[in-house]
Amino acid sequence: GPFLGVRHLQALLIFITITSVYIGRLNVGVSVVAMTNAESTNPDFPEYDWTTSEKSYVLSSFYWGYVITQFLGGYLCKQFGVKSVMFWATVASGVTSGVTPPLIEWGGWGAYCGIRVLMGCAQGLIFPCIHQHLARWSPPEERNRLGALSHTGIECGNVLSMFVSGMIAKGPMGWPGISYISAAVAFASAILWFIFASNNATESRFIGEPEKHYIESTLQHNENYHKAIIPIPWRTIWTSAPFLSLLVTFCAESWGLSTLQAEIPAYMNGVLDMDIEDNALFSALPFLAMWVMSYVYLIASDILLTKKWLSLTAIRKTMNSFAFWVPAVTLIGIGFLDVDQKTLAIVLMTLSVGFNSGATIGSSLNSIDLSPNHASILMGIINTAANAVPIATPLVAGAIATDDTDRTQWQIVFIISAVIFFVFNCIYLIFGTAVSQPWDAEDFLLGPQPELAKTPAISDDSEPKKS
Repeated sequence: GPFLGVRHLQALLIFITITSVYIGRLNVGVSVVAMTNAESTNPDFPEYDWTTSEKSYVLSSFYWGYVITQFLGGYLCKQFGVKSVMFWATVASGVTSGVTPPLIEWGGWGAYCGIRVLMGCAQGLIFPCIHQHLARWSPPEERNRLGALSHTGIECGNVLSMFVSGMIAKGPMGWPGISYISAAVAFASAILWFIFASNNATESRFIGEPEKHYIESTLQHNENYHKAIIPIPWRTIWTSAPFLSLLVTFCAESWGLSTLQAEIPAYMNGVLDMDIEDNALFSALPFLAMWVMSYVYLIASDILLTKKWLSLTAIRKTMNSFAFWVPAVTLIGIGFLDVDQKTLAIVLMTLSVGFNSGATIGSSLNSIDLSPNHASILMGIINTAANAVPIATPLVAGAIATDDTDRTQWQIVFIISAVIFFVFNCIYLIFGTAVSQPWDAEDFLLGPQPELAKTPAISDDSEPKKS
């Protein structure tokens, strides 16, 4: 296939889509601060007196909707195609952003929660579609590269939402501008997706014949593959050791990352007397490190795979070990720092989040390895479970660290997360694999048909007999 082709364009479209929806998803942190403390941004816009609990409902409401549509996304893209589902989900995300300011003026924080739930429902459809799209467009030897490049939109969206939202809130558009700009970005990405995206290489009007042949020949499927809806082997999936190990690994990653992103700032504020959220540089530094490290992991894995120094399975497990075990060590280390070691705390936090970005190559793309045909279904199941975990993480941390200034209590919180990182990565090392599973086969559920193996042979007396 050509060095650069339409398959790379599809990865770029996924990157743009992820970036746009993450901007809409994550701008709420800046928006809530701006609309409840107008003096910190632009005082010419309405200010609301919301309680801490009301603000916490607003911040978490997105995930109430996000969790419930993950599985639905996997099902819909198999029924109607990735292109249409992704397009309408992105448009819906843009609409919910655009109507946010007038709804807040009408219904206050309750209306804000409601529209965030709807945004979560829309965006919950997207990631299962992304994994299905990568499975249809990525030749096996390029799947790691294209998948990792497209997923760096997560880090890009994190950084842009933090910097751009703050600049907009302080500008002439004020806090309503955050939602309007987010909506415009979502609509622009949806238009690009509608024009250039295709469900597969055979449907694309931009692709050349050599690249189409290259992609389709490496995927090794039947002629009517793109038109058929392959039955889903539910029982076999739920009893598959590689899938179950991936499921618990995703949940462990979600637990650890939510601890890194949500609990460490609270620890630094309570024990180390640092208000990291008020410092834009300190707030963005971990996400910048995550963005940079994602390319480091990508380049390293690409070299190892191209030169055949490691198999894809070995690369997945190696990268995931770095992504889990380095943060496990730094989490414990952070718990032993005192108020005079603030710089070291920032360094360790940045290293933790940066190294954790290796989970994209380590385990996030593994659902495509296990089953390209059912990648959306696997991602829907996994993401549902993984996104339910952050609901429990702060509850556990809050029950243990009842005194924000007590370092001993925080050490218990961090040790629990470190143990989860360590143990579940061990499970992934034992049972995980990047080899396509037998239940991925298109005819897996057809069952044995021994009569197909019998061919008639004509004897001298013209009576058929079994060969």
